[in-house]
Amino acid sequence: MERLPISDVIPEIVTALSEHSAVIVVAEPGAGKTTRVPPALLELVANSSSNGQIILLQPRRIAARAAAFRISEEMATKVGDEVGFQVRHESRASSKTKILVCTEGIFLRKLQDDPTLSNISIIIFDEFHERNLDSDLALALVRQVQSELRPDLKIVVMSATLEAEPVSKFLSDCPVVKSAGRNFPVEIKYLTHQDKNSLEQKVVDGIKNCTKSSSGHILAFLPGVREIKKTQELLESFASEQDLVIMPLYGEMPLEEQNKVLHESQKRKVVLATNVAETSLTINGITAVVDSGMARVNRLDSRLGLNSLQLERISKASAEQRAGRAGRTQNGMCFRLWTEREHQSMALFNSPEIERVELSSCVLQLLNWGERDLQSFNWFSKPPQNSLMRSLDLLERIDATSGGALTKEGRLMATLPLQPRLARLLIEGTRLGYARTAALCAALLAARDPIKRQDKDLFNRGPLQKSNSDVLDRVYLLEQYQKTGLKDSYLGQLSIGLCKQILFDAEQLSRLIKVVEKDIQPVLENVSEDEALMRALMTAYSDRVCRRREPAKNTAVMLGGRGVKLAEESAVTEADFFVAVELVETGKSDALVRQASAIEPSWLAQNHVINTTDVTFDSARSKVVAFRRKKFFDLLLEESIIAMPKDLDVGAVLANGLLDNKIDLSTLVDDTSKQLLARIDCLSKAIPELNLPLLPTQPWLEFLDEWCSGIASLDELKARSLSSIILGRFTYEQMQILDKEAPEKCLFQAVAKSN
Repeated sequence: MERLPISDVIPEIVTALSEHSAVIVVAEPGAGKTTRVPPALLELVANSSSNGQIILLQPRRIAARAAAFRISEEMATKVGDEVGFQVRHESRASSKTKILVCTEGIFLRKLQDDPTLSNISIIIFDEFHERNLDSDLALALVRQVQSELRPDLKIVVMSATLEAEPVSKFLSDCPVVKSAGRNFPVEIKYLTHQDKNSLEQKVVDGIKNCTKSSSGHILAFLPGVREIKKTQELLESFASEQDLVIMPLYGEMPLEEQNKVLHESQKRKVVLATNVAETSLTINGITAVVDSGMARVNRLDSRLGLNSLQLERISKASAEQRAGRAGRTQNGMCFRLWTEREHQSMALFNSPEIERVELSSCVLQLLNWGERDLQSFNWFSKPPQNSLMRSLDLLERIDATSGGALTKEGRLMATLPLQPRLARLLIEGTRLGYARTAALCAALLAARDPIKRQDKDLFNRGPLQKSNSDVLDRVYLLEQYQKTGLKDSYLGQLSIGLCKQILFDAEQLSRLIKVVEKDIQPVLENVSEDEALMRALMTAYSDRVCRRREPAKNTAVMLGGRGVKLAEESAVTEADFFVAVELVETGKSDALVRQASAIEPSWLAQNHVINTTDVTFDSARSKVVAFRRKKFFDLLLEESIIAMPKDLDVGAVLANGLLDNKIDLSTLVDDTSKQLLARIDCLSKAIPELNLPLLPTQPWLEFLDEWCSGIASLDELKARSLSSIILGRFTYEQMQILDKEAPEKCLFQAVAKSN
């Protein structure tokens, strides 16, 4: 077996782990840590009291599969025997499996099922520098298990580019073992100026350049499957001329296709990969890398209220990782498709997911784990408090929690590998009798929109409109594509690759929901498929319930008071109430709703519907009115005018209403009161030694509560003189002096003379 750099420090790793509860391994790319460390720890496990499995955690499915196959090959065993793997939708493991490679998401569900990790001896966190939300959460939970329940449990954290000190401190100042890699020098080339061609064309040009400048295989990094396929199309004729074999590499590929990329090839390979090839995976023979500089990063998508992959510039650390792939076996080159000046402005490292994603999935897992005080939980990296609060609020609104405690639905949601909104949608759709279609709906929302948007002038809903929901229209088009292969529709052309992926994911979700279906109480009423799905969507997006401002108009107000505007192409043209599924900020006062789904107020969860009696100043009626109101959280559903409650200080409500509405109170003062104020002002200036009461410059504001006392309307206020309130500040003697020295008649004469 080939000797790798990690071999020199394996005895140190084994010794450190035998003497401590944890160890950190920092090893450069190509050192062999992923494939050599787990087998090296088998003897340590065999001699331990637990003698359980070694779990090797990987951030991606493709890396988990590849690692399992490589370790099995080096140990001369069959995958599924001593070495196995488990990822979403696929598992190869048995009772003989001692090393199980799995993704962090799968491990978290194992942890929920077995909180003591009773059959596990060592947890290895590989590529921890990627700082996925699942890896951060898993490390915190494993550390808690180790501290409180399993002191014999061992933890290994491995990475190529890791700041080891914070992790070591979190793990009780555990030892750090470092290993060199074996990278050869890599020549870095940049663009000399910004290239205005498409990303795919720039990659193609870079590959053509590398075929002349290098002799080995070429690895090109692209952000996603769509870009990979477009690049492949552009490259086909050149590849044919040069006798190159083009090999895509991304996480959703079938295992057989992935293995072809990793194995030797007689022809020169051009591998078009997402960032799955950045770490963990080793493709032998790569001597040139073409780096697009872009990746899809998991981040909160405010449009859908879900975490999704968004196109972003990579960090310098990622760029170094990618370049290093060209120097595994000999000197290499890396062509970066950005300028050297642009490189200087790139971030040093990727920010941890916990700082940039919506945390409801994480919070749901912690609540299911039994945590109550999320602020005091021993996080490896504490998330922003406002993110935690928003996540708790969302879980409450979609009935995953009640008063902060998990509901029955919440516990079911925690078992599903979906973001909480979509898990709630799937459970509600199943409860209403349409699990298969709800699974398709959830898979659709978890992916990018499969409809290629077309010019708004081309929209022609006409008789082809199927529902009162933009989401359901897409579901129907997917079903139609599945039956007929038809990709053209009134909404636009379907993306075939996305459709196939959504349909595949929907099938997997259908299987998953069957496992917990027995725990979902079905409704007894007969509900149509359309109604069931619209009700399920409403449940998942109950924090985005909207009420149309006027019948047949496209503006509405959303729960929380946000103004929204329905897109012209939306199918929701008449419903008074709907949920905003896709919400786009436009920089204007109203956000744009691209996808909506109609609802009936009677469908809303009654535990969140409240009836109130509100007494308020109605600016339209110019008076204080008592309303009986029905609200969903703070969104008004119905209201009616009722009799004024007894023992109410109606004048105080009127006064506050006038101030809130910024009504100019000076215009409401009657002429007699104005004359009185003028007389007082005149006399105070003429004979200051009288020491008349000093009145405020705006007595209508100072005396407002007294002025409004006992009355409920603007008309009543206009009819009420302010004079008696003003004179109430004067003594009898002062009023006599006022009448004598500044009588009304004199004031009139003075005014007439001045005119």
